[in-house]
Parts: sequence; C-alpha cells; structure tokens
Amino acid sequence: MVGLIDVVQTLTAPHPLDRYLELVRPTFTLRDLRAEITAVHRSVPGSVTLALRPTRQWRGHLAGQFVQLGVVINGVKHTRCYSPVNSQARSGRHIELTVKAHPNGLVSRYLYHHATPGMVVDLAPAAGVFHLPDPRPDRVLLISGGSGITPVLSMLRTLADENHAGEVVFLHYARSPQVVPHRGELDALARRHANFRIALRYTQHAVEQRAASGPAAPWTCAATVAGVSRFGYDELQRVAPWFADAQTYLCGPPPLMAEVRAVYEAEQLDDRLHTEEFTVTAAPTDSADAEGAVTFSGSGVTAENTGATLLEQAESAGLTPAYGCRMGICLSCTAVRHSGCTRNIRTGGLDSDPDQSIQLCINAPVGDVDVAI
Repeated sequence: MVGLIDVVQTLTAPHPLDRYLELVRPTFTLRDLRAEITAVHRSVPGSVTLALRPTRQWRGHLAGQFVQLGVVINGVKHTRCYSPVNSQARSGRHIELTVKAHPNGLVSRYLYHHATPGMVVDLAPAAGVFHLPDPRPDRVLLISGGSGITPVLSMLRTLADENHAGEVVFLHYARSPQVVPHRGELDALARRHANFRIALRYTQHAVEQRAASGPAAPWTCAATVAGVSRFGYDELQRVAPWFADAQTYLCGPPPLMAEVRAVYEAEQLDDRLHTEEFTVTAAPTDSADAEGAVTFSGSGVTAENTGATLLEQAESAGLTPAYGCRMGICLSCTAVRHSGCTRNIRTGGLDSDPDQSIQLCINAPVGDVDVAI
C-alpha cells in the first residue's frame, strides 16, 4: 500500500496527493495529520477550550506532552505548540486544548476570536519528554502557574482516570479564581478522590468573599488575601509535607519556575523535579557579541548582526523560516550552521563546530555566521 501511495505521489507531482484530496474534504488525507474542531468553549476570560477530532494518523499522547497546531491566517500558515489538557486514557480520536490568548500571540488570539466548529487545522504527532513515567510514582506533586496549567492538568486527569491510589497534590497559581480554566472540574476531581488535594493560589486579586457560601470545602486550599501566596519551602510543607519523596512536575512563568528550582536545589532534590517551559529564559548576553554579519546562504541574503536570535534576524531580513514554539522545544526551526559561532540563549553555551544543525529560535550569532536558510 505504501509503495502504491509513493507511485501516486510521483504522478501528482509537483504537489503531494494530500493537496488534491483536501480539495474534496480537508480531513481526507493519506499522510498529513489534521484535526477538525468539533466544539469551542470560551467560559474563562481570555482563554478558549477547543475539542478536536484528529484524522486516523493520530496515535494519542502521553500526559504532559505537546502537539504542534497549524492554522492559516491571512494566507500564511502559522504553527504553535500547545499541550493537550485531556487525559491520555481518553486520547483516542479526541484532543482537548485550552489556549490562553496572549497579548502578542498571533495564533492564540486568532483561535480565541475566530475558532469555530468545523474548522480544520494542521496537527503534528505528540512530542516532548515532559510526561508522567510508567509505572506511576506513589506520590506526585503537580505545580503550575498561568497557562502552564495545561500539561499538568492532563497529568491530573490521567491519574484520576487510572484511579491512582497514591498521594497527589495539584498546586496552581493564578491571578484570580475567574481565570482558572476547568476550575469546577478540579473541585469535582478532589471530591471523588480522597487522595487528591487541589491547592489554588491567587497572587494578584483578592479571593471572592465566602461568607454567603459558608466555610471553604476541605478538599480545596486557596489564599484569601491578594499577594500573600508566594511559593516557598513553607508552602511546600503546608500542601505536600512528603514532597521530598515525591516526583514533582512543574510548568509556569519564569518567576515561579525559578522559585521552585531554588527550593529543590537547596534541598538537593534536583533529580525529582521535572520541568516544562512555555517561555525562553535567556542567559546574560554580551553586547560585544553583536558584531559581524549573518549570511543566510540558502537565500543569498546577508544582514548585519543585531545580537537577536537567528530566527528573529532571519525574519527581520524578510525571510520566513519554519518555526513552532520559538523556545527550543519543537525543533521545527532547525537549520544547518555552516560556519561561525553561535550562543545558546538558554544556557549561554558557545558552539562553533562547522556544518552543525542548530535551532534558530534559541541561538544567536557571535560574530560572522553562515546559516543554510
């Protein structure tokens, strides 16, 4: 069958067969993985939850992994990475994504404003090393902040579907209760599972007055005064006194990530902390690095080195290299550096070996560099 498809692909050149099949039906593909949006919910301010039905090529995901979603905006396809929030036990022909519309997020804002049932998007197989291990740890601590809730929510739902018998704590930081997606479900999960504890922390806004509804439910733990619930060792002792014996999974904004790492490093528990980042934390730079020129030899373009990442400099030069996450996770922007030295903006490490594959989004040129794009 594969050989026959290859023959047909040759006959339909220069376009792949799927380009013709999509004219009949966008989800009718032989090789390309796509998904149809079947439901859209905007129940949380600034976020949209999408239910998707992928094509037959979908093989599911592990709780915590991400997918690349591609949408066409004004005739140009843009790809971004999002973590499914549904349980991996329910990831057959079903994906659920919760996307926060970031102020400068082209794709996230497009989905928030324009996603509708029936829309077809491009999809890539689930990837990433941030996921629950098998067998499951006896004790699991999940920590998230803001939009970092998505991968750890998938983990929490998976453990619930598996009736995990060990201790589980989910500690989430948000500005206010209103912006926490799936908040009602979090309470319901804790009601059904006596070994689960949900701890919600609100960092910028006062929590709603609870006088009318009576005392807080025993399965929840929420701060009642704005700005008091910062992460620290004492917080860990309150919500998960057994954290030193647990496996911890962390995803959130850089300040929260740094605070958690500091505690785990001080306790010498680095090997028990597993992290996923949605933003790039750049290492300190040296202004002297911004010298020389960047040659994009595949396009015949040369530009003065500004010190920005190679992806940003390529875009400033009018080029459109492929990219996905823009933070060094998805590998979509990998290209060959023919010559010159580059600095990894995440680690600060320098590399000058010729003809090496590098990720454009997390590497900046140090002096003259030639990249094959």
